[in-house]
Formats: sequence, structure tokens, C-alpha cells
Amino acid sequence: MIVMTPHATEGEVAAVRARLETTGVHVVVMPGELTTAIGAIGDPEGVAELGLEGMSGVDRVVPISRPYKLASSELYHEGPTVLDIAGRKVGGGDTFCLVAGPCTVESREQTLEVARAVKAAGASMLRGGAFKPRTSPFAFKGLGGEALEILAEAREETGLPVVTELLDTQHAQAIGEHADVVQIGARNMQNYALLEVAGKMGKPVLLKRGLSSSLDELLQAADYILKEGNEAVVLCERGIRTFETATRFTLPVIVDPSHAAGDRRLVEPLSRAAAAVGADGIIVEVHQDPDAALCDGPQALSTSHFPDYARDVAAHAALLGKRLA
Repeated sequence: MIVMTPHATEGEVAAVRARLETTGVHVVVMPGELTTAIGAIGDPEGVAELGLEGMSGVDRVVPISRPYKLASSELYHEGPTVLDIAGRKVGGGDTFCLVAGPCTVESREQTLEVARAVKAAGASMLRGGAFKPRTSPFAFKGLGGEALEILAEAREETGLPVVTELLDTQHAQAIGEHADVVQIGARNMQNYALLEVAGKMGKPVLLKRGLSSSLDELLQAADYILKEGNEAVVLCERGIRTFETATRFTLPVIVDPSHAAGDRRLVEPLSRAAAAVGADGIIVEVHQDPDAALCDGPQALSTSHFPDYARDVAAHAALLGKRLA
């Protein structure tokens, strides 16, 4: 990272950028309130040989040791990322984002009923799967394009921004036209071609941690999105098959208690815990009749119970001074 002096001119910043680009590194210019920082991601030895310290306007050159570069807090010197998604704030420490809805869009009636219920209870956004990755090839895999139309109708009626999963690059245009947030599921966290496409869509991206992925791998996956010029990335913890002690990073972090537990009896206590330890939000599955759900019914909350759930989670988020977005 090249940190410019407080009085560096646009020309001096441009000169540093031009010199960096001669080495083929990925360059990101980050203007701040006091100084401008320039991130150079690529060959560290090639950058070191440029002698940037002697260029006009350069204050210092700071090596970034992390394997992830764009997602590193070493690069973002102005504080944590705060996103505004259709008026809903995600990140920043004073709001809590509650994303709720069905695992899968099964019908127009089902989706609209759930959307109305979660909206009335204070949800910030509506989740719903149009294209679903299923372990069994014979399981219900979503309604596809029809589901996107239903989600758009639900957004029109409730005003809730829509979060839905991008499963295949072929679906990018359709999802880009209907979704407010593009979700990358845990199974696709290391589908690097898909991550690059998501980064180019111009939409905020909700990136879920893979089932057995380390934090370094999650953040390097985030780099694939960030390097396309999309800084609107939210990390999602959905439960993994290992244990690590690392905790906090620059990007907003929300928690998926539905997939972490797989059992609705555990969803509420996990949600309370996530809110109490400082997560930026929760993405949770809700269905009006979970026992009849076509996908992940055992882990879905019922619409009748959701208002009590939302109040309970909001109360725990308030312990840290956060309110529902």
C-alpha cells in the first residue's frame, strides 16, 4: 500500500498509479478524508524495485503481509466498510440487518405471505431462492426465472430489497435485473469464475463461507469480487467443519443460523448469540408452514413465530447499541 502525503496532488497520484501499472499489478486508488492510499496487488518484488518512496507526493510504502489483499484491514485505513442497500445500512457498528424469507420460492402465494410477515416484524431485506443447489439431483431446485418475477413482485409490495443466489454464470443477467443483493452460496465460495462475474454485476454481494474453508480462503474469495471494482461485499458465516480463533475483519459480517444449525430449535439461540457478539446482521429462513416446505423445512422458522423472534434478536443487538436497519 502506497500512502500519499495529505497535500499530494491528483497529478502525483496519477504518476504513482502509472508507474505501478508498468509492472502489471492490480491498482486500487482509495481517496480518504486526510490522505489517499493506493493499493498495489501483485508482484511485491516488482513493486519494491520501482523506488516509489522517492516519488513526489509519496509519504510511505507499506507492505501488506496478508494472503488476501483487497479484503485486508491493512488496505482500508479509513475504517470498516458500510453499505447502503436501498436505504438499509449494513455494517458500521450501529445497525443490525435482519434478512428473512423462504429458503426457496415455491409459489407466488407462499412468497408474498412470508414477505408480508417478515416485513411487518421488522426485517430489513427479503431472502428467497430462485435457483437452488441441492445435494440430490432429484430434489426441488427452484422455479428459476418465474421465482425472480415473484421476488420482484414481493419487493414492489413490501419495499424489501431482495437477496437471491447466483448459481450459474448463465443466470447473471436475469438475477441482475431482479435482485438487490447477489448471494454466493457456500458451495460456490471457491467458484472463482462465478465470483468474477458477480463482481462485475454492479450489485452488493453476500459471500457465504464454504463448509470447510478457512478465514484466509474466505477473504481471498472476497478479493475475487473486490478486484472487479465492487467494494460492496458482505461476508456470511454459515457454519463450517473446523474451528478457528480468528474473529473480526473489515467487511461486514452476517450470520446464517438456519444452515449452521439445520434445526429450528437452535436457530433462535444462535441468532441471539450472533447479535450479542457483534455480528452486523442475520440471514434466516422463514416459511408459513415449515413442515410442508420443499427445501430445508426443519430449519425454517414459522411466520407466526417470526415477530417474537425478531423482537428477541433486536433486543440482543440493542445490548451493543445496534438497532434494526
